[in-house]
Amino acid sequence: MNNFSYTKTKEIADASVLLKDNANHKAIAGGTNIVDLMKYFVVEADTLVDINGIPGMDELSETENGGIRLGALMTNAATAYHPVIEQKYPLLSKTILAGASGQIRNMATNGGNLLQKTRCYYFYDHSVPCNKREPGSGCPAVKGYNRIHAILGHSPDCIAVFPSDMCVALAALNAKVHVQSAEGERQIGFEDFHRLPGDTPEIDNNLKQGEIITGIELPAEDFSQNYSYLKLRDRSSYAFALISVATAFKIENDRITEARIALGGVAHKPWRNKEAEGYLKGKAPSREHFAQAADLILAEAQGFKHNRFKIDLAKKAIIRNCMMALEPETQRPGAKPSL
Repeated sequence: MNNFSYTKTKEIADASVLLKDNANHKAIAGGTNIVDLMKYFVVEADTLVDINGIPGMDELSETENGGIRLGALMTNAATAYHPVIEQKYPLLSKTILAGASGQIRNMATNGGNLLQKTRCYYFYDHSVPCNKREPGSGCPAVKGYNRIHAILGHSPDCIAVFPSDMCVALAALNAKVHVQSAEGERQIGFEDFHRLPGDTPEIDNNLKQGEIITGIELPAEDFSQNYSYLKLRDRSSYAFALISVATAFKIENDRITEARIALGGVAHKPWRNKEAEGYLKGKAPSREHFAQAADLILAEAQGFKHNRFKIDLAKKAIIRNCMMALEPETQRPGAKPSL
């Protein structure tokens, strides 16, 4: 690990100035990702700016429009087990608990979850080139071992995937990200927060230098009746998703009135397809309609030598998870779904 300085701040403006002044000044909260990145020399920090002392960022509060604002410094565990989240946003609770381990969820923060880096093995390996580490050096994953890599939204410069579980649910719920700097505050719609790689894969999101995530806003819209999260991975213990699907429906009179389907493990950001969701509106919730929606979502999917199986796996996962969302009570331990 490289040598670095450490400073603790109690004001957003102070932290923002420190982060804006030098690109090698990095914010730290839970530290569950950035410390690893520093140990692997993937990220070099001249100064770590500890933002844990900033008041009010570790709280849950209700918004004026009946939604919920999650403080960026709330831990993943505190969020998942909060009674308001369990009752009103069970999809988010279930999704968080599918990620990482209990120890990591106790430390990791909501803001940090949005900012975590890809787990692409080439990104962590300094013996090979990587456009995310060194722009212009190349992407060895394209012709290398690419089993865990993207099937949607990739580019010749990068086929890495974004690893978060929590963010897949936030994408499905149409969350907003609240950010602040010394210049002021702004909100970013969740679909606009993370970026596809294009020809700048080193840029993961649309945060400006010096901006700090202060909170995540969940709309008041209720998807607590028909929802499901399915995570397919190589082992059931701590592992990242090969494919994950967050599904939320509103159903009235045996017709879908609102549909949300977000995928993880398939792209450089949580993936939604508005055309597929629009197709399901007004339709009966059936396996046939879910299969058609899956085809729309995956219409432009393109695999590589070792990950083409993910396209068929994703289709099956979408259909299965949509069916599971019709009976969310079957997701409890020991329950058997009628699929």
